[in-house]
Amino acid sequence: MSQKWVVDPTHTNVEFVVRHMMISSVRGRFSQVEGVIEGDPSDLTTGRFEATIDAASIDTRQEDRDQHLRSADFFDVENHPKITFKSTSVEKTGENQYKVTGDLTIRGTTRPVTLDVTYEGRGKDPWGNERIGLSAQGKINRKDFGLTWNAALETGGVLVSDEVRLEIHTEAVLQA
Repeated sequence: MSQKWVVDPTHTNVEFVVRHMMISSVRGRFSQVEGVIEGDPSDLTTGRFEATIDAASIDTRQEDRDQHLRSADFFDVENHPKITFKSTSVEKTGENQYKVTGDLTIRGTTRPVTLDVTYEGRGKDPWGNERIGLSAQGKINRKDFGLTWNAALETGGVLVSDEVRLEIHTEAVLQA
């Protein structure tokens, strides 16, 4: 039975990890996300996933870096305020495991992306609302989305890796 679930932004984390200077990792997140999941949680293969992220809500715990990431060098939030994802297919790969493919749009560029999604379970919160939990992981190449700024290092390599690891954990609330 298909049901509509709305993402609870206070219990959702959209995070990313990039390599910095080829020797360490920097983790960041987007604090403002909205989304809808439509489908049957016991079989998400017929499900539909949509999310919208406020690109200006980026937070890497360093304000100067966040301002640079909001600039035209990276997300260009003045001209491209939203990051969106819309699923195009869902494939079951194991018990509570799925591959969700969809169109990811960053900075006005749309590319297909596949995420490994785990259905974490279902339960009632203290106020009687039905909730589901999902987690997702994936990788993108930031240059595929026009995020090309970088700096060469004297020791070789670059300041920021092209590969970006995505980690998403969400709760969604059943709509009446």
